[in-house]
Amino acid sequence: MISTVVWGTGNVGRAAIRAVEAHPALDLAAVLVHNPDKVGRDAGELAGLDGALGVAATDDIDAVLAAGPGAVVYAASGDIRPDEALADIVRALEAGAVVVTPALYALYDPTNAPAELRDPVLAAIAAGGGSLFVSGVDPGWGNDVLPLLISGLGTTVDAIRCQEIFDYSTYDQEDSVRNLVGMGQPMDYGAPMLWPDMPTMVWGGQIRLMARALGVELDEIRETMDRRALESTVRTSTMGEFAAGTQGAVRFEVQGIVEGEPRIVIEHVTRIHPSCAPDWPTPPDGAGAHRVVIEGRPRIEVTVEATDEGENRSAGGNATAVGRLVGAIDWLVDAEPGLYDALDIPLRPAVGKLGRKHA
Repeated sequence: MISTVVWGTGNVGRAAIRAVEAHPALDLAAVLVHNPDKVGRDAGELAGLDGALGVAATDDIDAVLAAGPGAVVYAASGDIRPDEALADIVRALEAGAVVVTPALYALYDPTNAPAELRDPVLAAIAAGGGSLFVSGVDPGWGNDVLPLLISGLGTTVDAIRCQEIFDYSTYDQEDSVRNLVGMGQPMDYGAPMLWPDMPTMVWGGQIRLMARALGVELDEIRETMDRRALESTVRTSTMGEFAAGTQGAVRFEVQGIVEGEPRIVIEHVTRIHPSCAPDWPTPPDGAGAHRVVIEGRPRIEVTVEATDEGENRSAGGNATAVGRLVGAIDWLVDAEPGLYDALDIPLRPAVGKLGRKHA
């Protein structure tokens, strides 16, 4: 059994505890938390499981890493604290652990990551002998292994389009929804996630990964951006009121240009309420989905809908990202130390999990 630490118990961390507990090759050794109110609480409670797991949450990072865990699922956010997330990940690597995380978007494509991120990670791997794999859902499997797998079913492929179409009122992170993405803010508000070049910083690595796997050269990466205001005030069950005239929907594309044409495209269509921008693409049931469209012969379209934590679509997406990461741990433990990407690590069947009872 691989002793495994879950670091953080928010949206991703809750799912990570459940995934580690369910994995037949992993043993939940510790849970690290930042909030003092969570210290001492059982991991099963923090993960929303029915029973206790016998692992009490702690904030003693030094003690947890000194115990020499085989793996760390770093589930703390890197969106608004990238420097701190990098420092935490480096500490875990220096302790010799395999680390998997959705934080630090630039490392989704480590080949092209900036030196200020890649170099400390490589130094920590050399010093400690651990490994790092950074992935998620979108960016993540929704625009790397899934579209590449489906592309292999085509006779000819003209273009690949990956879509995330979501009602963001289901996303349990109000600060990100309102301040990073700008939902409910005035239309002249400069939401950081929508700054020029920011979508490319987050999703450009996925475009480059797909191009590399497909054996094509990119001319460049382009962006498109469109925003819509709410026509009337709406009230959501999770985040309260969003006023008429404020931002209610965002649609952008990150386009990989091949021989002058957008051939590899990642598109996001994000709303705070279904009434906004109804002419834009919608998911099958209005809540949220990830979709891959292979334009070519034949035309192939695959839509993935995941739910968790009371049929919540955003929680379902987080759980699939965690499944990809946690499912890679035993592969990484057996592999040579290194900095890995989604093209290195196979998407494997759920060996040993079929019929396994929930805790």
